[in-house]
Amino acid sequence: MTRFELLHLLVAQARANGFEFRKWYIAKLGLPWETTRQAVETLCAERRYYALLFSHEFASNFWKAGERITFEVPTQTFTRRKADGTIGTVSRKAYTRRSTRDDAWRYHLRELALAEEPMRYMKKYLRVDEDLDPDAEDLEPAVGAEGAPPHKAFDKAEPQGISIVRTRLT
Repeated sequence: MTRFELLHLLVAQARANGFEFRKWYIAKLGLPWETTRQAVETLCAERRYYALLFSHEFASNFWKAGERITFEVPTQTFTRRKADGTIGTVSRKAYTRRSTRDDAWRYHLRELALAEEPMRYMKKYLRVDEDLDPDAEDLEPAVGAEGAPPHKAFDKAEPQGISIVRTRLT
């Protein structure tokens, strides 16, 4: 996936959650608006996409409030006074934690700032069709009651690029 395609999908996912890309582009970059494609190409040029990725408006829409997040709590080592008065060293292992928070986007912005490759970090949280349909053509058809293969309900259409998957409300 190229940088342009990745940025285009990131913007599309944020827009699906309410991000006003055109308004942000004109206000923050101060450039005239032509098309979405041209705007994303401009962001790709000279690594201007960092302005988008670290924008609070973008992050708060990309990671919606109240979404469940999974994060790693790092290993901790500290000293503390024991009941008998001696000082002991406490070591805690790293562990994974899940949480639902209204400000999950702030956590992700901190992690994004620490990441060596911010675009790779963002790609982990991008919901696309190709992530959800792993090699469906490799499955063998089931045999019907009379020994004949079941009827095909519909033919799978060829994908037109990569599309965003909308989450279902349950």
